[in-house]
Amino acid sequence: MDDKDPQHQDHDLLPDARDELKAMMKEGVDHPSTKPVLTGAAIGAVAGWVLPVVGPIIGGVAGAGLMLYKRLRP
Repeated sequence: MDDKDPQHQDHDLLPDARDELKAMMKEGVDHPSTKPVLTGAAIGAVAGWVLPVVGPIIGGVAGAGLMLYKRLRP
């Protein structure tokens, strides 16, 4: 193992996120990750609406992405 290689990178994040999103789409609201991700999207949209540069769409996507990341990597 080389000392220059970073130890904190997780290369399985994208496949895990893809699998989680597929499961969320199949199960809908019954999936345990759906409600927190939708809540994060709503909070991000409100925050984006308040901030003049970001906008509600970008804020919603960012909020949903953050909550999905927190569900995958607590």
